[in-house]
Amino acid sequence: MDLGGKIALVTGGTDGIGREIARALRARGAEVIVHGRNPERIAAVRAEGFETIAADLSERAGVDALVAALGDRPLDILVNNAGAGAAYDVSAPIDLDAIDRCIFLNLHAPIHLATRLLPTLKARPRAMIVNITSGLAIAPRAGSPAYCATKAGLRSFSMTLRHQLRGTPVHVLEALPPLVDTAMTASNTRHAKMPAATCARIIVEAMAADRDAAYVGASAWLKRLYSISPALARRLMLRY
Repeated sequence: MDLGGKIALVTGGTDGIGREIARALRARGAEVIVHGRNPERIAAVRAEGFETIAADLSERAGVDALVAALGDRPLDILVNNAGAGAAYDVSAPIDLDAIDRCIFLNLHAPIHLATRLLPTLKARPRAMIVNITSGLAIAPRAGSPAYCATKAGLRSFSMTLRHQLRGTPVHVLEALPPLVDTAMTASNTRHAKMPAATCARIIVEAMAADRDAAYVGASAWLKRLYSISPALARRLMLRY
């Protein structure tokens, strides 16, 4: 896909991977609408010249607000990037409300947005849905069961949606980042992290090349290991 002149919506685009994807798309000539929910971060990306939409995608009302804000304007690219983790450890009290918000934000919201914006995307000559999952969608780690479950679910949704949309103008790309240096991973000081700008550049290159999947950094290694021995990949990642 030639990204020049395309109109793109990037959810969770005020920080981390999403912000760098927005910057990389604009550098290639796309018109980018950035979604976020933190007022300070929204103001910061607006100061960079981005159009912004504020909405909390961890609940249905936020999805409704985002779709309403877009109205009937054309859209060529939907990047479902917004996501968050939630603590889940059976040795401590578990906040199920936080788990529900995580599941809605990471899984329900992308499915809702893809479904509700699909008629708009289909009306364009060429369009794309980009779902940001994770290397953990291939094999989960023990410390993040709810987060891993949402990313595995979004991976399955991406694969099947791509199959259903064959023969239409809409292509589906799944991007699987490794551990990336973002606010969400700030507490993880044990492992090396990929810079968000590097991760975003690889994802945007995959968009331009119309690829089905972008296995970024260590996610490519994990994919290869899983193809050789799924059991070994699972054992290693559960200890990660």
